[in-house]
Amino acid sequence: MTKNSEFSDFFIDFSNESFQLPIAKNSQQQEIIDFINYFFENEMIPVQTSGSTGTPKKILLPKKAMLQSASMTASFLNLKRADSALMCLPVQYIAGKMMIVRAVHSQMKIFFTEPKTQILIEQPYDFCAMTPMQAQNSMKDLHQIQTLILGGAQVTHQLENQLAKIPSRIYETYAMTETITHIAMRQLNHQKAFHTLENIEISSDQRDCLVIKTPYFHEKIQTNDVVEILNDKSFKLLGRIDNIINSGGIKINPETLENLLRPYISHEFIVHFKTDSKLGQKVVLVIEANEIAEITYPADLIPKNQQPKEVVFVPKLPRTPNGKVKRGALEF
Repeated sequence: MTKNSEFSDFFIDFSNESFQLPIAKNSQQQEIIDFINYFFENEMIPVQTSGSTGTPKKILLPKKAMLQSASMTASFLNLKRADSALMCLPVQYIAGKMMIVRAVHSQMKIFFTEPKTQILIEQPYDFCAMTPMQAQNSMKDLHQIQTLILGGAQVTHQLENQLAKIPSRIYETYAMTETITHIAMRQLNHQKAFHTLENIEISSDQRDCLVIKTPYFHEKIQTNDVVEILNDKSFKLLGRIDNIINSGGIKINPETLENLLRPYISHEFIVHFKTDSKLGQKVVLVIEANEIAEITYPADLIPKNQQPKEVVFVPKLPRTPNGKVKRGALEF
């Protein structure tokens, strides 16, 4: 549990058939109770999309589909009845809602804590979901969690190296609201590719963007994520189609370049662009740091026509609350 006394006795044991909902002591807890009551009493659950497949909007998800998604996660991670789960995500969003649904489906004992950027963990838990930022700020306590899944933003190379020292099973998830959170996972420090949950079908369109078919929806879901399909159960995530840089007619995927450069740059950074009169967009390297020594990497690492033409230093890269870099907020 955490040191927040208001949450110290706020838990639900879904493994007990006669479980009782706790009494809410604040508005956050009341939102959790309200969601649980609504979930049990209704067949369609309203959620807010993140904008991964278009403009953010409110949609209705069938309760039956949410339970099926929870079943697929339980099978993939071997979640069992009476396992303990820690809920540290806001219940307003799909990730928090699905933590509760997984506890309902697998009949787990779920403990709740305030969804802060740093989570204090004072006892062992079998399962937890966090954002990468929460994991970064809670590193000293993560050994208490047996299985941890991370979502909401990409796991950086630096964070993955730090998490390698934690004995827990830790997965990066590929998820969106429209697919009812994750449809694939990558075990950190063991796998380079994402592996799909059972009964998920994947393909790519003419842009090499991922297309997903879930067992609980008839329609295929078109994403803007550029991928390399390895087989019918695994893929590598290369980047977002809307991040593509057009430099002199050459289309450059910044995230591909970032993956190549990560071993040679110790600071947080992204590959971005500046408007250029000749090239239209010229590739620049944006590093979160004060000016540092010259950056060196093998000459043949990046094709000449994709090489960064300039290095820009910024004190802080703009980020979402989940820690995802907001590329569109960078202006040069």
